[in-house]
Amino acid sequence: MDELTPLGAVPPGPEAFHGQVDLGNVQSSNLTLSAHGKFWLLLKTLDYCPRQCRWDSEHPTPLSWGLCLLFAFSGAFTVGKLYYNHPILDILAEDFDIGLEKASQIPTLMQAGCATGLLLCPVRDIVCLRPFVLLLVFVTVNMWLGLYITTSFSTFQALYFLVALTTVTRQVILLLVAQLAPFFRRATMISIVSGGLFMSILLARIISGVVTQYESWRIVYWISFGLQYLMLIMLFLFLPDYPPVHSSGHITYFKINYTIVMIPLRQPLLVQTSMMAFFVGAAVVSYWTVLTFLLSSSIFNLSTLAIGLFALVGMPPFLINPVLSSFITDRYHPAYSAIIAIMIGIAGVLIGNFVGTFFLAGPIIQGLLVDLCLVMSQTANRAQLPAVEPSARNRVNTVYTVARFCGMLMGTAVGNHLYAQEGWCYSSGASIAFLGVALVLAVVPGPHETGWIGWRGGWGCKMECPALVEQEQV
Repeated sequence: MDELTPLGAVPPGPEAFHGQVDLGNVQSSNLTLSAHGKFWLLLKTLDYCPRQCRWDSEHPTPLSWGLCLLFAFSGAFTVGKLYYNHPILDILAEDFDIGLEKASQIPTLMQAGCATGLLLCPVRDIVCLRPFVLLLVFVTVNMWLGLYITTSFSTFQALYFLVALTTVTRQVILLLVAQLAPFFRRATMISIVSGGLFMSILLARIISGVVTQYESWRIVYWISFGLQYLMLIMLFLFLPDYPPVHSSGHITYFKINYTIVMIPLRQPLLVQTSMMAFFVGAAVVSYWTVLTFLLSSSIFNLSTLAIGLFALVGMPPFLINPVLSSFITDRYHPAYSAIIAIMIGIAGVLIGNFVGTFFLAGPIIQGLLVDLCLVMSQTANRAQLPAVEPSARNRVNTVYTVARFCGMLMGTAVGNHLYAQEGWCYSSGASIAFLGVALVLAVVPGPHETGWIGWRGGWGCKMECPALVEQEQV
């Protein structure tokens, strides 16, 4: 068997990108392979690239609407599976014969795995896209099967952490879309892919709760296993390949992690968007965390099924965000979209704060507006990130995503504490403070300012940011 070309190596031409496995020439005497031989055969199979997906430096594969939808569905299937456990924690506790407090560790381990998995994102800078994504999806799908068959809760916990750790495909896909989308369609395509990710989270919670009401929870996980393998086949057939960002071999993974710490020190735009994502994420997650307590309290006294269906409130923002992006973010500077989004979020929290303790429409309106704030601001932020260190896009994405995760963790902790001590109005007050800080961060540096603070370049709303235009030309 020929040696496998390293995934991170940049070949001289498109013909050399992937070795081809001629299974027809495999002799019967070689069918019984050692474990080592099977492993390398698996890697070579995943490294195989159909002709229509191979890289051509003279005619790079453009990001079409078909590919955009493929990325949206693939991201949805990979992300949604992590949230099947949310509405069935009590059933998992009963099935594994554990307490509810111990069962609540599953979402915590999931978030920890997602945060740890961000360390894999910079690897994309030194390896080819296609084998990297396919290998991650393949490993994740096969570990997912263990969740379906295991009867040990400790094993279930460990597998959930590992599955979440390798589910970083969504970050790679979002960054790829932001990089390849046409300049004046970038926000629309980002909103479609990110909308698919968010919708999958909501649908996963609803589907898991409804199916488990009538069947075993393992049926949900088995269906998810089949859907993930279907998506793996789709990606194998249609995912184009792109070379690594760094092809010289002079940069290593450890150097990449070191530069992750240094990049924010010299990139004001990255710090601004990351801190905005931090505080917006804190406000939104705080709302969804304490909402269950409010709805189940004596004020509304809703059933568990009604509380689960409350997730439907978050769907309209994700459906209308691509339309808003095409009319606002694609036509005007993304900074204005972020400012509008944060103001919408503040209005939603104010309504929910003053009406939510006696009228159910209050938390409903708040949920609609804060989710719209989240998706609009994230689309605007990601539309600006490609201009930050083009040679280190995955490291830039890691900084941004880590900040967003930290904001979500802070929002959960602060929201729970304030609600337990003082009630709904105090937790909503904290969300108003979070969004207020985000609004200040959005306006202190002007839309065309290249430094840390100031308004050089004016407040023109047209898409004339020099860095973005220069990146599009490249």
